[in-house]
Amino acid sequence: MITRVFKVIALCLLVSATIVASKTGVSAASKTETAYKPDMSNGADNFYKSKKVIKKKVSFENQYNMKVAGNLFIPKGLNKKNKNPAIIVGHPMGAVKEQSANLYAQKMAEKGFVTLSLDLSFWGESEGHPRNAVSPDMYAEDFSAAVDFLGTRKFVNRDRIGILGICGSGSFAISAAKIDPRMKAVATVSIYDMGAANRNGLKHSQTVEQRKKIPGRSSRATLCGVHRR
Repeated sequence: MITRVFKVIALCLLVSATIVASKTGVSAASKTETAYKPDMSNGADNFYKSKKVIKKKVSFENQYNMKVAGNLFIPKGLNKKNKNPAIIVGHPMGAVKEQSANLYAQKMAEKGFVTLSLDLSFWGESEGHPRNAVSPDMYAEDFSAAVDFLGTRKFVNRDRIGILGICGSGSFAISAAKIDPRMKAVATVSIYDMGAANRNGLKHSQTVEQRKKIPGRSSRATLCGVHRR
């Protein structure tokens, strides 16, 4: 009799566990099976180094006489007697050219483009103080300065220069292209609207009252020398 009771209890526990697992969709086995694995099928590797391109560290000045650093990628075997299309690649907000920008630049260079990944002002190897400052108008100027630089390369077609912005650089690239017609094509990856995020807050979390206070704080901060030195 006791044995039968134990069997019934065990069966009930098994059924309960099965029901819970089916509702949550989680089991010990499924946890292992659904563990995060990066998709490397297309070479999504920030440390990717292509054997098909030549990398050269370069630098140039923007209109504020600040050094902007970049990596120039040239496809091996490129005919430098021809005028070739080029692409400028901007890194995500808060990152540097070694994070995502180099990867995309190399992949596009493998397709035959001359590419340039750059550190926006205040970031990475580029000049600018205070470090890591957020200045979208300055970032847009950096893209224009990059066009200046590429335009001086004899093997680049000045009429076929495009820009690719990743994350926050997607916004900066569009801002640059609106005022610089030399940028003939614009593409973005996971674009992040920095302007909307600042105005409205993440997921429109800022109330109207909170938004009205922002201009006043910005003006006072600028007057106190926080933003400008």
